[in-house]
Amino acid sequence: MQHVVIAGRYRLLEPVGRGGMGRVWRALDEVLHREVAVKEVLPPNWLSEPEGDELRRRTLREARTAARLRHPNVVRVYDVVPVDGDPWIVMEYVPSRTLQDVLNDEGPLDPARAAGVGRALLAALRAAHAANVLHRDVKPQNVLVTRDGQIMLTDFGLATFEGEDGILTRPGMVLGSPQFVAPERAAEGVSSVETDLWSLGATLYAAVEGRPPYARGSAVATLAALATD
Repeated sequence: MQHVVIAGRYRLLEPVGRGGMGRVWRALDEVLHREVAVKEVLPPNWLSEPEGDELRRRTLREARTAARLRHPNVVRVYDVVPVDGDPWIVMEYVPSRTLQDVLNDEGPLDPARAAGVGRALLAALRAAHAANVLHRDVKPQNVLVTRDGQIMLTDFGLATFEGEDGILTRPGMVLGSPQFVAPERAAEGVSSVETDLWSLGATLYAAVEGRPPYARGSAVATLAALATD
């Protein structure tokens, strides 16, 4: 899809990331002549058709809500556009590494540096929660570290599917990042300010210890540990 233009204005230049819910492209906004990041949101193929449609609708709605956020520690959402039925989220492009990349390359952070990361992320979440926006997936992969050390939280506006069975919507399948999911969300599928803050705490634990607090050999084992340990 490289160099394809979507929504009549965003030219895809190169893929810069991929996750369980889609992939991220560096792109050029040909109307405003600026680089942007564009996330192609792809519902997991194990969701039923009604569940996939609901996820698309929620992603459009939540991305539009997240676009109201203005904070120096939050990656801005500029636009959300449907392409062939799937939502694409257009965001501020931030040349950076993820916190997970930093941990992989340099090892755990010293306490002072981790405290700085924590202050920045807490400020980002405080601004989001004041605007009635939940993140739902705070983790080192969603924390950006710029060349000059600025900390930014990304992936606001990405809805999760929380059905009657919670995060587990298929046997053995987990939508989200179980190592950083709060116990009540793992058990009941309920997101809140408190579950965002729990995920922040788990992220900071990983930053200083080099591993998540509840990492196990599989996603299901991790969720079991959250429920019982």
